[in-house]
Amino acid sequence: MAMKSVWITLLCLFVIAEADQGFDVRHHLSTVTRYSASKEVSQNLIKGSNVPSECTPIHLNLVARHGTRSPTKKRLREMENLSGRLKELVREAEASEKVPGWLGKWISPWHGKVKGGELIRQGEEELYQLGIRVRERFPTLFEEDYHPDVYTIRATQIPRASASAVAFGMGLFSEKGDLGPGSNRAFAVTSENRASDTKLRFFECCQNYKSYRKAKGPAVDKLKEPVLDKITASVANRHGLNFTKQDISSLWFLCKQEASLLNVTNQSCELFTPSEVALLEWADDLEVFILKGYGNSLNYRMGVPLLEDVLHSMEEAIKAREDKLPPGSYEKARLRFAHAETIVPFSCLLGLFLDGSEYEKIQKEKPLELPPQPPKTRDFKGSTMAPFGGNNMLVLYSCPAASSPKYFVQVLHNEHPIALPGCDGKDFCPLEDFKAKVVTPRLKHAFDNLCNANPDDPEQKHQSLWSWLLGSSQKTEL
Repeated sequence: MAMKSVWITLLCLFVIAEADQGFDVRHHLSTVTRYSASKEVSQNLIKGSNVPSECTPIHLNLVARHGTRSPTKKRLREMENLSGRLKELVREAEASEKVPGWLGKWISPWHGKVKGGELIRQGEEELYQLGIRVRERFPTLFEEDYHPDVYTIRATQIPRASASAVAFGMGLFSEKGDLGPGSNRAFAVTSENRASDTKLRFFECCQNYKSYRKAKGPAVDKLKEPVLDKITASVANRHGLNFTKQDISSLWFLCKQEASLLNVTNQSCELFTPSEVALLEWADDLEVFILKGYGNSLNYRMGVPLLEDVLHSMEEAIKAREDKLPPGSYEKARLRFAHAETIVPFSCLLGLFLDGSEYEKIQKEKPLELPPQPPKTRDFKGSTMAPFGGNNMLVLYSCPAASSPKYFVQVLHNEHPIALPGCDGKDFCPLEDFKAKVVTPRLKHAFDNLCNANPDDPEQKHQSLWSWLLGSSQKTEL
Protein backbone atom coordinates (compact mmCIF):
# COMPACT_ATOMS: atom_id res chain seq x y z
CA MET A 1 0.00 0.00 0.00
CA ALA A 2 2.86 2.35 0.92
CA MET A 3 4.60 1.56 -2.39
CA LYS A 4 1.35 2.35 -4.23
CA SER A 5 1.20 5.77 -2.52
CA VAL A 6 4.79 6.49 -3.55
CA TRP A 7 4.00 5.66 -7.16
CA ILE A 8 0.88 7.83 -7.12
CA THR A 9 2.93 10.71 -5.69
CA LEU A 10 5.63 10.25 -8.33
CA LEU A 11 3.00 10.09 -11.07
CA CYS A 12 1.42 13.33 -9.83
CA LEU A 13 4.81 15.02 -9.76
CA PHE A 14 5.51 13.79 -13.28
CA VAL A 15 2.18 15.16 -14.55
CA ILE A 16 2.85 18.52 -12.87
CA ALA A 17 6.35 18.62 -14.36
CA GLU A 18 4.98 17.80 -17.80
CA ALA A 19 2.35 20.54 -17.44
CA ASP A 20 5.01 23.03 -16.33
CA GLN A 21 7.17 22.18 -19.33
CA GLY A 22 4.31 23.20 -21.63
CA PHE A 23 3.75 26.44 -19.74
CA ASP A 24 5.00 29.63 -21.41
CA VAL A 25 4.84 32.67 -19.16
CA ARG A 26 4.89 34.94 -22.23
CA HIS A 27 1.26 34.01 -22.90
CA HIS A 28 0.19 35.08 -19.40
CA LEU A 29 1.27 38.72 -19.04
CA SER A 30 -2.16 40.37 -19.25
CA THR A 31 -1.92 43.63 -21.22
CA VAL A 32 1.91 43.47 -21.21
CA THR A 33 1.75 40.46 -23.56
CA ARG A 34 3.55 40.83 -26.88
CA TYR A 35 1.40 40.71 -30.02
CA SER A 36 3.31 37.72 -31.40
CA ALA A 37 2.51 35.71 -28.26
CA SER A 38 -1.17 36.63 -28.34
CA LYS A 39 -2.03 36.68 -32.03
CA GLU A 40 -2.32 32.93 -32.52
CA VAL A 41 -4.22 32.20 -29.29
CA SER A 42 -7.53 30.66 -30.35
CA GLN A 43 -9.61 31.92 -27.41
CA ASN A 44 -13.07 33.07 -28.58
CA LEU A 45 -11.99 33.00 -32.20
CA ILE A 46 -14.14 31.18 -34.72
CA LYS A 47 -13.74 29.72 -38.17
CA GLY A 48 -14.32 32.72 -40.40
CA SER A 49 -17.48 32.98 -42.46
CA ASN A 50 -17.19 32.07 -46.09
CA VAL A 51 -17.42 35.55 -47.51
CA PRO A 52 -19.01 35.18 -50.97
CA SER A 53 -16.43 35.71 -53.69
CA GLU A 54 -18.62 38.31 -55.35
CA CYS A 55 -18.59 40.48 -52.18
CA THR A 56 -15.79 43.05 -52.17
CA PRO A 57 -14.33 45.08 -49.27
CA ILE A 58 -15.01 48.79 -49.79
CA HIS A 59 -13.83 50.29 -46.48
CA LEU A 60 -11.74 49.30 -43.45
CA ASN A 61 -11.79 50.67 -39.92
CA LEU A 62 -8.83 49.84 -37.70
CA VAL A 63 -8.56 50.58 -33.98
CA ALA A 64 -5.14 49.47 -32.72
CA ARG A 65 -3.16 49.72 -29.52
CA HIS A 66 0.41 50.98 -29.69
CA GLY A 67 3.17 48.39 -29.94
CA THR A 68 5.49 47.14 -27.21
CA ARG A 69 6.87 50.00 -25.16
CA SER A 70 9.47 50.55 -22.46
CA PRO A 71 8.49 50.98 -18.78
CA THR A 72 7.22 54.43 -17.82
CA LYS A 73 9.32 56.90 -15.83
CA LYS A 74 7.57 55.93 -12.59
CA ARG A 75 8.24 52.24 -13.20
CA LEU A 76 11.90 52.93 -14.04
CA ARG A 77 12.32 54.40 -10.55
CA GLU A 78 10.56 51.37 -9.07
CA MET A 79 13.05 49.06 -10.79
CA GLU A 80 16.01 51.09 -9.47
CA ASN A 81 14.60 50.79 -5.96
CA LEU A 82 14.05 47.06 -6.45
CA SER A 83 17.72 46.55 -7.28
CA GLY A 84 18.79 47.95 -3.91
CA ARG A 85 16.03 46.09 -2.10
CA LEU A 86 17.06 42.70 -3.57
CA LYS A 87 20.67 43.20 -2.48
CA GLU A 88 19.44 43.96 1.04
CA LEU A 89 17.29 40.81 1.11
CA VAL A 90 20.15 38.62 -0.08
CA ARG A 91 22.46 40.00 2.64
CA GLU A 92 19.82 39.24 5.26
CA ALA A 93 19.51 35.65 3.96
CA GLU A 94 23.20 34.99 4.75
CA ALA A 95 24.09 32.89 1.72
CA SER A 96 21.08 30.57 1.92
CA GLU A 97 21.13 27.87 -0.76
CA LYS A 98 17.51 28.67 -1.54
CA VAL A 99 18.41 32.10 -2.91
CA PRO A 100 18.68 32.22 -6.72
CA GLY A 101 22.23 33.15 -7.75
CA TRP A 102 21.24 36.10 -9.97
CA LEU A 103 19.21 37.87 -7.31
CA GLY A 104 21.94 39.70 -5.37
CA LYS A 105 23.76 40.77 -8.54
CA TRP A 106 20.71 42.02 -10.40
CA ILE A 107 20.87 45.48 -11.92
CA SER A 108 17.89 47.01 -13.69
CA PRO A 109 18.21 46.64 -17.49
CA TRP A 110 17.00 50.25 -17.59
CA HIS A 111 19.64 51.50 -15.13
CA GLY A 112 20.52 55.12 -15.85
CA LYS A 113 17.49 55.63 -18.10
CA VAL A 114 15.48 58.66 -16.98
CA LYS A 115 12.71 58.77 -19.57
CA GLY A 116 10.40 55.92 -20.48
CA GLY A 117 7.16 54.85 -22.11
CA GLU A 118 8.43 55.10 -25.69
CA LEU A 119 7.80 52.59 -28.46
CA ILE A 120 10.73 50.18 -28.62
CA ARG A 121 12.12 48.36 -31.66
CA GLN A 122 9.98 45.27 -31.09
CA GLY A 123 6.92 47.52 -31.03
CA GLU A 124 7.96 49.21 -34.27
CA GLU A 125 8.34 45.80 -35.90
CA GLU A 126 4.92 44.64 -34.64
CA LEU A 127 3.12 47.57 -36.26
CA TYR A 128 5.29 47.58 -39.39
CA GLN A 129 4.50 43.92 -40.08
CA LEU A 130 0.83 44.48 -39.27
CA GLY A 131 0.73 47.21 -41.93
CA ILE A 132 2.22 44.84 -44.51
CA ARG A 133 -0.24 42.05 -43.64
CA VAL A 134 -3.27 44.37 -43.81
CA ARG A 135 -2.26 45.55 -47.31
CA GLU A 136 -1.69 41.97 -48.47
CA ARG A 137 -5.01 40.81 -47.04
CA PHE A 138 -7.04 43.63 -48.63
CA PRO A 139 -5.15 44.53 -51.81
CA THR A 140 -8.13 46.19 -53.53
CA LEU A 141 -8.53 48.63 -50.63
CA PHE A 142 -4.93 49.80 -50.86
CA GLU A 143 -4.38 49.95 -54.61
CA GLU A 144 -5.11 53.71 -54.84
CA ASP A 145 -2.40 56.34 -54.85
CA TYR A 146 -1.90 57.67 -51.35
CA HIS A 147 -3.90 60.69 -50.27
CA PRO A 148 -4.59 61.64 -46.63
CA ASP A 149 -8.33 61.84 -47.35
CA VAL A 150 -8.35 58.35 -48.86
CA TYR A 151 -6.23 56.71 -46.15
CA THR A 152 -6.88 58.59 -42.92
CA ILE A 153 -4.36 57.87 -40.16
CA ARG A 154 -5.05 59.16 -36.67
CA ALA A 155 -3.20 58.73 -33.39
CA THR A 156 -3.42 60.16 -29.92
CA GLN A 157 -0.93 62.84 -28.91
CA ILE A 158 1.04 60.31 -26.86
CA PRO A 159 4.32 59.66 -28.75
CA ARG A 160 4.18 55.84 -28.58
CA ALA A 161 0.78 55.92 -30.33
CA SER A 162 1.89 58.27 -33.11
CA ALA A 163 5.16 56.29 -33.51
CA SER A 164 3.04 53.14 -33.89
CA ALA A 165 1.00 54.87 -36.59
CA VAL A 166 4.22 55.77 -38.41
CA ALA A 167 5.57 52.20 -38.18
CA PHE A 168 2.25 50.82 -39.47
CA GLY A 169 2.18 53.34 -42.32
CA MET A 170 5.74 52.46 -43.33
CA GLY A 171 4.65 48.85 -43.71
CA LEU A 172 1.35 49.70 -45.39
CA PHE A 173 2.91 52.02 -47.96
CA SER A 174 6.27 50.27 -48.36
CA GLU A 175 7.43 50.16 -51.99
CA LYS A 176 4.80 52.78 -52.81
CA GLY A 177 7.16 55.74 -53.03
CA ASP A 178 10.66 56.90 -53.96
CA LEU A 179 12.26 57.55 -50.57
CA GLY A 180 15.33 55.53 -49.65
CA PRO A 181 16.21 51.91 -50.43
CA GLY A 182 12.78 50.74 -49.18
CA SER A 183 10.96 52.94 -51.72
CA ASN A 184 9.01 54.53 -48.88
CA ARG A 185 6.75 57.52 -49.09
CA ALA A 186 5.67 60.27 -46.72
CA PHE A 187 2.19 60.14 -45.20
CA ALA A 188 0.22 62.18 -42.69
CA VAL A 189 -0.66 61.22 -39.12
CA THR A 190 -3.10 63.58 -37.42
CA SER A 191 -3.87 63.96 -33.71
CA GLU A 192 -6.44 65.83 -31.69
CA ASN A 193 -5.60 67.68 -28.50
CA ARG A 194 -5.54 65.09 -25.73
CA ALA A 195 -7.86 67.23 -23.59
CA SER A 196 -10.62 67.08 -26.23
CA ASP A 197 -9.95 63.76 -28.01
CA THR A 198 -13.28 62.08 -27.27
CA LYS A 199 -12.76 59.46 -29.99
CA LEU A 200 -9.42 57.97 -28.92
CA ARG A 201 -8.80 59.34 -25.42
CA PHE A 202 -12.37 59.47 -24.13
CA PHE A 203 -11.11 58.09 -20.81
CA GLU A 204 -9.17 61.32 -20.26
CA CYS A 205 -12.07 63.57 -21.33
CA CYS A 206 -14.74 61.88 -19.19
CA GLN A 207 -14.86 63.48 -15.73
CA ASN A 208 -17.34 60.98 -14.29
CA TYR A 209 -15.11 58.11 -15.38
CA LYS A 210 -12.04 59.73 -13.84
CA SER A 211 -13.97 60.11 -10.58
CA TYR A 212 -15.13 56.49 -10.74
CA ARG A 213 -11.62 55.21 -11.39
CA LYS A 214 -10.15 57.23 -8.52
CA ALA A 215 -12.85 56.04 -6.11
CA LYS A 216 -12.70 52.40 -7.22
CA GLY A 217 -8.91 52.03 -7.19
CA PRO A 218 -8.59 51.17 -3.47
CA ALA A 219 -11.39 48.59 -3.73
CA VAL A 220 -9.60 46.88 -6.63
CA ASP A 221 -6.39 46.77 -4.59
CA LYS A 222 -8.37 45.18 -1.76
CA LEU A 223 -9.70 42.48 -4.10
CA LYS A 224 -6.18 41.65 -5.27
CA GLU A 225 -4.71 41.62 -1.74
CA PRO A 226 -5.48 37.95 -0.84
CA VAL A 227 -3.66 36.79 -3.99
CA LEU A 228 -0.60 38.88 -3.16
CA ASP A 229 -0.68 37.73 0.47
CA LYS A 230 -0.78 34.07 -0.54
CA ILE A 231 1.93 34.35 -3.18
CA THR A 232 4.19 36.50 -0.99
CA ALA A 233 4.16 33.86 1.75
CA SER A 234 4.75 31.06 -0.74
CA VAL A 235 7.62 32.72 -2.63
CA ALA A 236 9.27 33.91 0.59
CA ASN A 237 9.18 30.40 2.03
CA ARG A 238 10.40 28.75 -1.16
CA HIS A 239 13.41 31.05 -1.62
CA GLY A 240 14.22 31.82 2.02
CA LEU A 241 13.84 35.59 1.62
CA ASN A 242 11.80 38.03 3.66
CA PHE A 243 9.72 39.33 0.74
CA THR A 244 6.96 41.88 1.29
CA LYS A 245 3.84 42.30 -0.84
CA GLN A 246 5.47 45.31 -2.48
CA ASP A 247 8.53 43.20 -3.32
CA ILE A 248 6.33 40.57 -5.00
CA SER A 249 4.37 43.23 -6.86
CA SER A 250 7.60 44.74 -8.20
CA LEU A 251 9.04 41.31 -9.07
CA TRP A 252 5.88 40.39 -10.98
CA PHE A 253 6.17 43.66 -12.89
CA LEU A 254 9.82 42.83 -13.61
CA CYS A 255 8.85 39.35 -14.80
CA LYS A 256 6.35 40.84 -17.26
CA GLN A 257 8.89 43.33 -18.59
CA GLU A 258 11.70 40.79 -18.87
CA ALA A 259 9.51 38.20 -20.61
CA SER A 260 7.78 40.64 -22.95
CA LEU A 261 10.46 43.20 -23.79
CA LEU A 262 13.67 41.21 -23.33
CA ASN A 263 12.46 37.62 -23.95
CA VAL A 264 14.04 36.60 -20.63
CA THR A 265 12.00 33.99 -18.75
CA ASN A 266 14.62 32.31 -16.54
CA GLN A 267 15.14 35.03 -13.92
CA SER A 268 12.35 36.87 -12.12
CA CYS A 269 9.65 34.77 -13.78
CA GLU A 270 11.17 31.58 -12.34
CA LEU A 271 10.53 32.90 -8.83
CA PHE A 272 6.88 32.03 -9.46
CA THR A 273 5.24 28.68 -10.19
CA PRO A 274 2.84 28.43 -13.17
CA SER A 275 -0.14 28.42 -10.81
CA GLU A 276 1.15 31.59 -9.14
CA VAL A 277 1.64 33.25 -12.54
CA ALA A 278 -1.96 32.33 -13.40
CA LEU A 279 -3.19 33.99 -10.20
CA LEU A 280 -1.11 37.12 -10.76
CA GLU A 281 -2.37 37.32 -14.34
CA TRP A 282 -5.94 36.96 -13.07
CA ALA A 283 -5.39 39.78 -10.55
CA ASP A 284 -4.16 42.04 -13.38
CA ASP A 285 -7.12 41.06 -15.54
CA LEU A 286 -9.47 41.75 -12.64
CA GLU A 287 -8.20 45.34 -12.56
CA VAL A 288 -8.65 45.68 -16.33
CA PHE A 289 -12.18 44.23 -16.09
CA ILE A 290 -13.30 46.58 -13.30
CA LEU A 291 -11.57 49.79 -14.39
CA LYS A 292 -11.64 49.47 -18.20
CA GLY A 293 -14.00 46.66 -19.14
CA TYR A 294 -17.34 45.04 -18.40
CA GLY A 295 -17.17 45.74 -14.65
CA ASN A 296 -18.97 49.08 -15.09
CA SER A 297 -21.02 50.17 -18.10
CA LEU A 298 -19.54 53.68 -17.99
CA ASN A 299 -16.14 52.16 -18.84
CA TYR A 300 -17.30 51.40 -22.37
CA ARG A 301 -20.32 53.66 -22.88
CA MET A 302 -17.97 56.64 -22.84
CA GLY A 303 -16.41 55.17 -26.00
CA VAL A 304 -19.57 55.87 -28.04
CA PRO A 305 -17.95 58.78 -29.99
CA LEU A 306 -15.47 56.24 -31.42
CA LEU A 307 -18.26 53.80 -32.32
CA GLU A 308 -20.21 56.64 -33.97
CA ASP A 309 -17.10 57.60 -35.94
CA VAL A 310 -16.72 54.02 -37.18
CA LEU A 311 -20.36 53.87 -38.31
CA HIS A 312 -20.17 57.33 -39.92
CA SER A 313 -17.12 56.29 -41.97
CA MET A 314 -19.03 53.23 -43.23
CA GLU A 315 -22.04 55.28 -44.21
CA GLU A 316 -19.82 57.77 -46.04
CA ALA A 317 -18.18 54.91 -47.96
CA ILE A 318 -21.60 53.56 -48.98
CA LYS A 319 -22.75 57.00 -50.10
CA ALA A 320 -19.59 57.45 -52.19
CA ARG A 321 -20.12 54.08 -53.81
CA GLU A 322 -23.80 54.65 -54.55
CA ASP A 323 -23.07 58.14 -55.89
CA LYS A 324 -20.46 56.46 -58.13
CA LEU A 325 -17.71 58.84 -57.10
CA PRO A 326 -14.43 58.29 -58.99
CA PRO A 327 -11.63 56.28 -57.27
CA GLY A 328 -9.30 58.41 -55.21
CA SER A 329 -12.03 60.88 -54.26
CA TYR A 330 -13.32 59.19 -51.10
CA GLU A 331 -11.99 57.43 -48.00
CA LYS A 332 -11.19 53.73 -48.16
CA ALA A 333 -9.60 53.20 -44.73
CA ARG A 334 -9.67 54.96 -41.37
CA LEU A 335 -6.72 53.82 -39.27
CA ARG A 336 -6.47 54.72 -35.57
CA PHE A 337 -3.70 54.15 -33.03
CA ALA A 338 -4.30 54.52 -29.32
CA HIS A 339 -4.07 52.65 -26.00
CA ALA A 340 -5.35 49.70 -23.97
CA GLU A 341 -7.79 52.19 -22.38
CA THR A 342 -9.21 52.64 -25.90
CA ILE A 343 -9.11 49.06 -27.17
CA VAL A 344 -10.74 47.41 -24.15
CA PRO A 345 -13.81 49.70 -24.01
CA PHE A 346 -14.21 49.54 -27.79
CA SER A 347 -14.12 45.72 -27.67
CA CYS A 348 -16.75 45.85 -24.94
CA LEU A 349 -18.97 48.11 -27.07
CA LEU A 350 -18.86 45.39 -29.73
CA GLY A 351 -19.68 42.73 -27.11
CA LEU A 352 -16.52 40.71 -27.76
CA PHE A 353 -15.60 37.79 -25.48
CA LEU A 354 -19.20 37.41 -24.25
CA ASP A 355 -21.82 34.71 -24.62
CA GLY A 356 -25.45 35.47 -25.47
CA SER A 357 -26.76 35.84 -21.90
CA GLU A 358 -23.87 38.12 -20.92
CA TYR A 359 -24.51 40.26 -23.99
CA GLU A 360 -28.13 40.68 -22.95
CA LYS A 361 -26.91 41.93 -19.59
CA ILE A 362 -24.68 44.62 -21.03
CA GLN A 363 -27.48 45.69 -23.38
CA LYS A 364 -29.34 46.52 -20.17
CA GLU A 365 -26.17 48.22 -18.87
CA LYS A 366 -25.77 45.80 -15.98
CA PRO A 367 -22.29 44.89 -14.72
CA LEU A 368 -21.13 41.33 -15.32
CA GLU A 369 -19.82 38.95 -12.70
CA LEU A 370 -16.10 39.18 -12.03
CA PRO A 371 -13.90 36.79 -14.04
CA PRO A 372 -13.56 33.51 -12.09
CA GLN A 373 -10.29 32.83 -10.32
CA PRO A 374 -7.94 30.12 -11.65
CA PRO A 375 -7.99 27.19 -12.05
CA LYS A 376 -11.45 28.01 -13.47
CA THR A 377 -11.36 29.18 -17.07
CA ARG A 378 -12.48 32.64 -18.19
CA ASP A 379 -13.05 34.46 -21.46
CA PHE A 380 -11.93 37.91 -20.31
CA LYS A 381 -8.14 38.04 -20.62
CA GLY A 382 -6.01 41.14 -21.10
CA SER A 383 -3.47 39.07 -23.03
CA THR A 384 -5.96 38.39 -25.83
CA MET A 385 -8.18 41.46 -25.58
CA ALA A 386 -5.48 44.15 -25.52
CA PRO A 387 -1.90 42.92 -25.92
CA PHE A 388 0.69 45.33 -27.27
CA GLY A 389 -0.36 46.00 -30.87
CA GLY A 390 -3.82 44.46 -30.23
CA ASN A 391 -6.44 45.58 -32.72
CA ASN A 392 -9.98 45.39 -34.00
CA MET A 393 -10.73 45.69 -37.71
CA LEU A 394 -14.22 46.29 -39.07
CA VAL A 395 -14.34 45.58 -42.78
CA LEU A 396 -17.30 46.84 -44.81
CA TYR A 397 -18.26 44.62 -47.75
CA SER A 398 -20.46 45.38 -50.73
CA CYS A 399 -22.30 42.40 -52.19
CA PRO A 400 -24.14 42.12 -55.55
CA ALA A 401 -27.30 44.20 -55.94
CA ALA A 402 -29.32 41.01 -56.35
CA SER A 403 -28.39 39.89 -52.84
CA SER A 404 -30.33 41.08 -49.84
CA PRO A 405 -28.95 42.66 -47.71
CA LYS A 406 -26.37 44.46 -49.84
CA TYR A 407 -23.78 45.54 -47.22
CA PHE A 408 -22.05 43.44 -44.55
CA VAL A 409 -19.56 44.08 -41.75
CA GLN A 410 -16.87 41.59 -40.78
CA VAL A 411 -15.15 41.99 -37.42
CA LEU A 412 -11.57 40.78 -36.96
CA HIS A 413 -9.86 40.77 -33.57
CA ASN A 414 -6.08 40.60 -33.79
CA GLU A 415 -6.59 39.72 -37.46
CA HIS A 416 -8.87 36.75 -36.77
CA PRO A 417 -12.65 36.47 -37.22
CA ILE A 418 -14.43 36.74 -33.89
CA ALA A 419 -18.01 36.06 -32.87
CA LEU A 420 -20.33 39.02 -32.43
CA PRO A 421 -23.05 38.13 -29.88
CA GLY A 422 -25.19 40.96 -31.31
CA CYS A 423 -25.09 39.22 -34.71
CA ASP A 424 -26.05 35.75 -33.48
CA GLY A 425 -22.45 34.78 -32.85
CA LYS A 426 -21.32 35.40 -36.44
CA ASP A 427 -18.37 37.45 -37.63
CA PHE A 428 -19.97 38.44 -40.95
CA CYS A 429 -23.02 40.51 -40.18
CA PRO A 430 -25.54 42.43 -42.33
CA LEU A 431 -24.82 46.13 -41.84
CA GLU A 432 -28.41 46.86 -40.85
CA ASP A 433 -28.26 44.18 -38.13
CA PHE A 434 -24.92 45.55 -36.94
CA LYS A 435 -26.44 49.04 -36.69
CA ALA A 436 -29.65 47.88 -35.02
CA LYS A 437 -28.22 45.37 -32.55
CA VAL A 438 -24.69 46.61 -31.82
CA VAL A 439 -24.52 50.34 -32.50
CA THR A 440 -27.99 51.85 -31.95
CA PRO A 441 -28.48 50.52 -28.38
CA ARG A 442 -25.31 52.42 -27.43
CA LEU A 443 -26.43 55.76 -28.88
CA LYS A 444 -29.08 56.55 -26.31
CA HIS A 445 -26.63 58.47 -24.12
CA ALA A 446 -24.76 61.59 -25.22
CA PHE A 447 -21.09 61.74 -24.22
CA ASP A 448 -21.49 65.01 -22.30
CA ASN A 449 -24.45 63.66 -20.34
CA LEU A 450 -22.57 60.48 -19.48
CA CYS A 451 -19.28 62.10 -18.63
CA ASN A 452 -19.81 65.63 -17.42
CA ALA A 453 -23.26 65.64 -15.82
CA ASN A 454 -23.46 65.52 -12.04
CA PRO A 455 -26.02 62.81 -11.18
CA ASP A 456 -26.63 64.43 -7.77
CA ASP A 457 -27.41 67.88 -9.20
CA PRO A 458 -31.21 68.49 -8.86
CA GLU A 459 -31.20 70.98 -11.75
CA GLN A 460 -29.53 68.49 -14.08
CA LYS A 461 -32.00 65.80 -13.01
CA HIS A 462 -34.86 68.19 -13.85
CA GLN A 463 -33.35 68.92 -17.28
CA SER A 464 -32.88 65.20 -17.86
CA LEU A 465 -36.53 64.52 -17.08
CA TRP A 466 -37.66 67.15 -19.59
CA SER A 467 -35.24 65.67 -22.13
CA TRP A 468 -36.83 62.27 -21.68
CA LEU A 469 -40.39 63.61 -21.83
CA LEU A 470 -39.64 65.46 -25.05
CA GLY A 471 -38.27 62.29 -26.60
CA SER A 472 -34.74 63.54 -26.97
CA SER A 473 -32.36 61.07 -28.52
CA GLN A 474 -29.73 62.24 -26.04
CA LYS A 475 -31.15 60.78 -22.84
CA THR A 476 -29.30 61.34 -19.61
CA GLU A 477 -28.72 58.36 -17.35
CA LEU A 478 -29.92 59.24 -13.86
